[in-house]
Amino acid sequence: MPTPSDISHETIAQHLAQAYRLRVARAELLLAGASATSAAFRVVADDETRYFLKLQQGTIDPAALALCAFLHQDKGIDAVMAPMPATDGTLSTQGHGFDWTLHPFFDGQSGFDRTLSDRQWLALGQALGAIHRTQLPEALLAKLPKESYAHQWREGVRRYQRRFINGTAGDGIVQRFLAFWEEHAEEIDTVVYRSEQLASILLERPPRLVPCHSDIHAGNVIVGEGDRLSIVGWHAPILAPKERDLMFIGGGVGNAWSKPRQQALFYEGYGPSDIDAVALAYYRYERITRDVLELCDRILDSAKANANASAEGREEGMRRMQSLFVPNGAVAIAHQSYDAVT
Repeated sequence: MPTPSDISHETIAQHLAQAYRLRVARAELLLAGASATSAAFRVVADDETRYFLKLQQGTIDPAALALCAFLHQDKGIDAVMAPMPATDGTLSTQGHGFDWTLHPFFDGQSGFDRTLSDRQWLALGQALGAIHRTQLPEALLAKLPKESYAHQWREGVRRYQRRFINGTAGDGIVQRFLAFWEEHAEEIDTVVYRSEQLASILLERPPRLVPCHSDIHAGNVIVGEGDRLSIVGWHAPILAPKERDLMFIGGGVGNAWSKPRQQALFYEGYGPSDIDAVALAYYRYERITRDVLELCDRILDSAKANANASAEGREEGMRRMQSLFVPNGAVAIAHQSYDAVT
């Protein structure tokens, strides 16, 4: 079965002409957005206007598209990248076995590749504050999932812990991973235990829920010129405590966004915040737990890893695992957040 990356220029031009009445001059595959199930293209119309086209296999969440459109168009939050409606008014179209979404093209780099300026930190704070303060229409509220503090990531890590007790065979990458795990086994157990402990507290006295992006790390913020930026990657928006997003500011995810000045500028733009320390610590531990589980799947169970099962992908997984535990990394910051609670 062809992947989204295999689609031809002629097919793109034909589909966009029919669905969006757009006359395409050329289309360029963006390798950074390509995978086995999705692909991104820079599309240039005959009037030289540029667009960002995303193709993916599987159903796009219509609630996520509707939320982005509402935040951008109805609430005027320009930093939210919103899909353009097709000629029939829908926010995505289907064709050739893929779901298609079209956006205006935003020229910039990932927040992992380009440092936000002072003005951009203020702008990111203002945008996220506006998102969290938005009152959504009842129809849209009903379509978004609500935070449940589910235990799936914690249970997944515990399955691996039980599996490791009996020994695990594998190649050199697996053996290095197991040696690293053994070295940090006690701390990994602490991360999972504290995530569960804090979840039980939040279940007893749940904080107020707001619209959240849910994965607003540096890779999902595209940094442009001046104070311009664009928030992308709206794959799993959720109604959750605001700390679901705020944990990324100063949380050390990807070893980025951890400098005190960056946090100060962000919160200056965000406005009065009244941070819930329990929720902040919970989400930082829960993110680490989820990352650990996904890295176990990538490195140890290649059948689950699909395209990431290559040696190169597994080595990158090993580096990511190690980066969680560096001094002042994500685990150390989560411990600091927990200490603030206790």
